[in-house]
Amino acid sequence: MEYKILGRTGLRVSVIGYGGAVLGIPYYLAKENPGDTDVQVRFINAMHRAFELGINYFDTAPGYGEGMSEEIMGNALTNYRDKIFLASKVTYSGTPDTIRKSVEHSLKRLKTDYLDVMQFHGGYFNNTEVNDILKSGKLDCLEKLRDEGKISFIGITAEVPTGSLENMISTKRFDVLQICYNITCQLSCDHSRQVRGIAAMAETYNMGIITMRTGTSGFLQKLLSSEFGTAISKEAVTRMCIKYVLSTPEIDVALVGMRSPEEVEANVSLASNINDRYNMSEIHDRFYSPA
Repeated sequence: MEYKILGRTGLRVSVIGYGGAVLGIPYYLAKENPGDTDVQVRFINAMHRAFELGINYFDTAPGYGEGMSEEIMGNALTNYRDKIFLASKVTYSGTPDTIRKSVEHSLKRLKTDYLDVMQFHGGYFNNTEVNDILKSGKLDCLEKLRDEGKISFIGITAEVPTGSLENMISTKRFDVLQICYNITCQLSCDHSRQVRGIAAMAETYNMGIITMRTGTSGFLQKLLSSEFGTAISKEAVTRMCIKYVLSTPEIDVALVGMRSPEEVEANVSLASNINDRYNMSEIHDRFYSPA
């Protein structure tokens, strides 16, 4: 397993992180219900295997199945708590008081007295939302929880880069950025000419950079299957997607949702094979040398 330092947090994290959406959302990317006992057993076995193979960053949210993902993750990882990093999220639509209560509920479900990273669970940040977070006591609330020892670091998650998100990052009050970045969605960390984008900006503030939708949430797999049928393996496409994100130097952790020990083993193999990464400069180079 390869490890990186998660920006100014100083946390030494595995480059593959365990994404918790699949653990809680019914029928998310697969025909299975996390509420079924046999499914939960397989999920727990997968997380145990992930820990055994060196994955130490686990990310979830109360919004994944109304707390189910946090509960399953808490049941699976309680014996490993001092050897892993746990991250969860909180919605910013409520009041500072509801934010505090949400964090406390997350702690209870995850069976821990602190979280390493607590993130505002965002999508498409606009100026109104950012002003609300910064000026209505919501970020202050997370900072107070940090001072109380209930969380260690504060982050933001976002589907797309926006000017409003840049404004939030520029306050220097956030330690971690989780952003949508993958082989089909490269705007957040554009290598096509020179490295630019929200991830590169966050890196200048020494923030940790984490990706969501590393495997395109099944989009590219479905598209290629629709066009080429069984001539292209969905599993091979997923491996390519993960490898692409792992090959991006600015990324510290690539979150991947995993449902079985076998899936964990395949992804850890990718994370461990450092010499097999893509050369991003060559992939994006549009010019041939003169003959």
